[in-house]
Amino acid sequence: MPGFSSEKQSNADYDVVIVGGGLAGLYSIYRLRKLGLTIRAYEAGDGVGGTWFWNRYPGCRCDVESMEYSYSFDDELQQEWIWPERYGTQPVILEYINHVAKRFDLMRDVQLNTRITDAIFCEEQHLWTITTSNGEKITAPICIMATGNLSTPRKPDFPGLDDFKGDWYHTGLWPKQGVDFTGKRVGVIGTGSSGVQMMPHIAAQAEHLTVFQRTANFSLPARNAPLDPEKERKHKEEYKERRIAAYSTPFGIAGYPPPVKSALEATEEERQAIYEAKWQEGGSISYLFAYKDLLLDKSANDTASEFVRNKIRETVNDPATAELLCPDNHPIGTKRLILDSQYYEIFNQANVDLVDVRSAPIQVITENGIKTTDNEYELDAIAFATGFDAMTGAMKEINISVDGGTNIEEQWGDGPQTYLGLMVARLPNMFIITGPQSPGVKSQMILSIEWHVNWIAECLAHMINCDHTRVMAKEDAQRRWVDHVREVANSTLYPLANSWYMGANIPGKPRVFMPYVAGVEAYTKECKRIVQQGYEGFEFSTN
Repeated sequence: MPGFSSEKQSNADYDVVIVGGGLAGLYSIYRLRKLGLTIRAYEAGDGVGGTWFWNRYPGCRCDVESMEYSYSFDDELQQEWIWPERYGTQPVILEYINHVAKRFDLMRDVQLNTRITDAIFCEEQHLWTITTSNGEKITAPICIMATGNLSTPRKPDFPGLDDFKGDWYHTGLWPKQGVDFTGKRVGVIGTGSSGVQMMPHIAAQAEHLTVFQRTANFSLPARNAPLDPEKERKHKEEYKERRIAAYSTPFGIAGYPPPVKSALEATEEERQAIYEAKWQEGGSISYLFAYKDLLLDKSANDTASEFVRNKIRETVNDPATAELLCPDNHPIGTKRLILDSQYYEIFNQANVDLVDVRSAPIQVITENGIKTTDNEYELDAIAFATGFDAMTGAMKEINISVDGGTNIEEQWGDGPQTYLGLMVARLPNMFIITGPQSPGVKSQMILSIEWHVNWIAECLAHMINCDHTRVMAKEDAQRRWVDHVREVANSTLYPLANSWYMGANIPGKPRVFMPYVAGVEAYTKECKRIVQQGYEGFEFSTN
């Protein structure tokens, strides 16, 4: 199939420019090659892998089981790759990604060490001009943002950080060579997923670990273990059926029968037995699938939340510390539900202390450590687990605009606005992979990536077959979709939490619930319907 070859676009450098060399960018290369398109992907790092390239902190691990968190597009790949553990570590996942890149010769279309600064669309030529940090300018009719949802670390903004004489690190920008904390006094700021995964490893190494906690988060045991060969064999036999079935689930993961009973219909004894079984099984989806209304009804959720709080109290010896670790300001599951390996147990170690910075906030970072309103803590190193400017940060760091017209900063001033998480009105020929208002972060990410890339590829094939050179989301369709996403979110308990789903971790960021939480099944059905209706809500044109 020929690429884009209109008179105005014929001098373009490529048919498609892809921003990002993670799981989404790599699969985009693979899929779009099949259309006969010329492609160039740009990656800021010196290697591919996206979030699994940058997040190298100790204990970094996926919270989706290895057999699910993988590409489905090639059966030989699925069968040949061997996952050593139930949940993959960052080094193993990165090894897998590099294996895929090599196996399918994807690197010849990737330019590393190249950050994109500008993306400007020329209305007259129907072309994007992409500018790199090196000053290089590249043109293409189509631009795909594969920038990821958790790829812009929230930089520490504590006063006095420049005065600190020790070393400091951010989980999202961890040194490749690793960090040795042996014999050091270490402070960790942040108790989200990265912090919780990292702290048991630091506690085992450091002379002393001080955990600075503003908000306690729910964490469940991962129950990680070497992957059972028989389980792996059976899973691989069923891969095709399981992958198809995953699209008929809320989270894009098969194997969890949807619950049919309310938590409030069960007796206390029944609930405790169910929650205990889920606790011992490990994993977040299993626990949230204990009853059908845990994310819909606060009273139902209270039963599941209190069970976990009681587990924390049973685990942590000091009652005061245990209570500080018990979340009290959000229902379980409304923030990212963390999976851990012996997190709560570290607070029984003599070399670990918990500091409540909600009651005694951090005032300043001094030469020698951290000063709160009621104490000063001497430290040799600080690890910031302060998260990311999730879902919008990476795109807003780029000057994305139409010449003489709109830019993304203006359009997203009150929060992100997209159609299906795939396109933004008034930004022609630009697609987003797992953008805001798609299931993305509330699903098995690789499944959502593959769905979006396949949808984009089919849309581009449609444009080529119809001699279209321009596609754009209609503003009224985008408005209706954004309203629908908001209505769905408001019918759940999710907005009750000050989460990064809401942008609450970034000062000044609009408080808008960004993911689509009706589930993968509902979302993919709507995407199919829209295509069947002649790409309802999209406008195509020709030079």
